[in-house]
Amino acid sequence: MTNGNGNGHIAPRKPAGEVNVALVGLGYWGPNILRVLIEMSGVRVSYICDIDEDRLRHYARRYPSTIATLRYEDALEDADVDAVIIVTPVFTHYEIASAALAAGKHTLVEKPLAPSANESLDLRATAKENGLVLMCGHTFLYSPPVRAVKEIIQRQDLGEIYFVSASRVNLGLHQRDVSVIWDLGPHDFSILLYWLEEFPEWVSAVGRDSIVKGIPDVAFVDMIFPSGILANVELSWLAPSKLRRTVIVGSEKMVVYDDGNAEPVRIFDHGVVYKDPETFGQYQLSYRTGDIVSPKLDTGEPLALEMRDFIECVRDPAKPAPFIDIATDVVRLIEQADQSIASDSRLMGAGMNGKRMRAPLAPRV
Repeated sequence: MTNGNGNGHIAPRKPAGEVNVALVGLGYWGPNILRVLIEMSGVRVSYICDIDEDRLRHYARRYPSTIATLRYEDALEDADVDAVIIVTPVFTHYEIASAALAAGKHTLVEKPLAPSANESLDLRATAKENGLVLMCGHTFLYSPPVRAVKEIIQRQDLGEIYFVSASRVNLGLHQRDVSVIWDLGPHDFSILLYWLEEFPEWVSAVGRDSIVKGIPDVAFVDMIFPSGILANVELSWLAPSKLRRTVIVGSEKMVVYDDGNAEPVRIFDHGVVYKDPETFGQYQLSYRTGDIVSPKLDTGEPLALEMRDFIECVRDPAKPAPFIDIATDVVRLIEQADQSIASDSRLMGAGMNGKRMRAPLAPRV
């Protein structure tokens, strides 16, 4: 049996016993993944790793069956570890993921996959060459509302899609090493690529470093897709309230996806009908206002679904890793938006000086 990637390497199926996992990073998102893994049957969290001793000690007391270490290399050197999940600062992703793959470990990297498109492609090539699973943690792609909208689009209920407008804003959390595009952009970019199944042919962005010079905290990203669909994504750490809202406007219907709403998906049977003018200089528009429907959604925690997918891939590496193409395209899109902002220093504070922003490498975990 090959690994399904066409390289001919043998990819043995993992026996039905426990999958031993090492978790690297216990900051904001890592504890959520740890909770899900601990509760999963057939999974054993062998190692937890973090450079913060107090944080590491806290979770070591909570989960005494794990080995707590300040060095992720300890987990990579353990032959019993099957897989590594990396939840560290963005600019450490490539270094740690490369080391994990080189050590023969199946690897899941929290979004974005790597700090550059070339590094993303290199990780994919390394995984393929070694017959290993490589996944990226785009959890929103497992969200029932996001998947419901995908089905609506696939059924062509909206007709021809004209444009998409997305807002992902809140007050904080300011990151010290990446821009708001690297921090919040992967959510909406991955969702757009998943829904539309095409990569934009034109990307332009404006933004500014309002608070910390050199780190953009607000950005507006415009895209044009090959199909003609326009998209605008608003990203900000400087908003009075938290908003996670996307509007899709089509020729037949419109849909609103609001992640913070009790009814996260609402379909509007609204639209405009244009009639050809009978005489020069005249035209007629009729406005249609119909029902608003909120579909019933599947249940299930997206993070748990994502982790289950990863563990199933580890058990059977012949199963293609889900959404890995989207993961690399997300990094390409982030880079293009980031470079667009940096190309015009007039749109930024003095900290950018017209140069492309790239944060220094964060401390190793």
